[in-house]
Amino acid sequence: MTARIRRYIAEKAPATPCLIMDLDVVEQKYEELRRALPFATIYYAMKANPAPEILQLLSGLGSSFDAASIYEIRDVLMNGASPERVSFGNTIKKKADIAAAYALGVRLFAFDSECELDKLAEAAPGARVFCRIVMTGEGSDWPLGRKFGCEAEMARDLLIAARDKGLEPYGVSFHVGSQQRDVGQWDLAVGRTAMLFTELSERGINLRMVNVGGGFPARYTTDAPETEDHAEAIMAALTKHFGNHLPEVVVEPGRSMVGDAGMIHSEVVLVSHKSYDDDERWVYLDIGKFGGLAETMDEAIKYRISTSRDGGPTSRVILAGPTCDEVDVMYRKTPYELPVDLRPGDKVDFMSAGAYTSTYCSVGFNGLPPLRTVFA
Repeated sequence: MTARIRRYIAEKAPATPCLIMDLDVVEQKYEELRRALPFATIYYAMKANPAPEILQLLSGLGSSFDAASIYEIRDVLMNGASPERVSFGNTIKKKADIAAAYALGVRLFAFDSECELDKLAEAAPGARVFCRIVMTGEGSDWPLGRKFGCEAEMARDLLIAARDKGLEPYGVSFHVGSQQRDVGQWDLAVGRTAMLFTELSERGINLRMVNVGGGFPARYTTDAPETEDHAEAIMAALTKHFGNHLPEVVVEPGRSMVGDAGMIHSEVVLVSHKSYDDDERWVYLDIGKFGGLAETMDEAIKYRISTSRDGGPTSRVILAGPTCDEVDVMYRKTPYELPVDLRPGDKVDFMSAGAYTSTYCSVGFNGLPPLRTVFA
């Protein structure tokens, strides 16, 4: 919890649940990444947290933006970015949305299939396109699996087809998995990308850009390499595989940019046992998976937690949300311990919760409103 957030809680006593953001930390994280990767262009992944205050700050700092929908594109253009600084990075887009983005001046698009390429050729003639290759996400806390990207052999053929359809084959992208803890994954991804550059050069296509995606960490309970460690691994991989002919480099941080800048302030609703001889203590909060903590699915992201009663004896708990849904349990297997004297009304705070929380919450499930965001 930053001093600014602590002061905000003391002075405002905000109603729970809410996400409290500290913009100073967002700026600090942006500058940290810019120093670590001075040769790269930063495209903030808006899906992590598209609050207007964050977009305005980053736009003023010179950031570019990775948008996942036409709605995000409109939002960021309204909050200070120019279309030249926007990438339509989702590989799954309606043709009408491609056309709308193109009409707004966006000229950089991702794809990973022939079908998507055909839509781009029709709705965004002459645009720069980059093809995403598939990665396993091994070593990451939130793997992305095979939903996005294609195998390198297919990417090669698609980029050749892009040229033949009047588009500009601009580069290759990948994502090593969110909250990546194995920096060796960068070498594997960059190596595959460099081979594509070579194969396409032999076919008269000179790609210019490598988009290394995201994967940079926030501070949860499990240790992860620092941003500087990731940056060093990226630089080493690029130098190893591209030598002195480095391409343009794009990086798409989301979690690392805003995760540590936010804290979810919540309240205990109920503490209970399921039987007289039951040692398991259930703690129900006024926020759960449907209220913004979707990344506790399969207990993948393990937030650091503090309470208003910290300092006394603790015992094992099961943490659950308030809704009438059996799956609304955040942590059953992960050994979280909370104060034994925790009572309804006590406060429970989730640290480093600024990313993928406000945007993941449901709208109206059980009649509950979306997670409110405030700025300290």
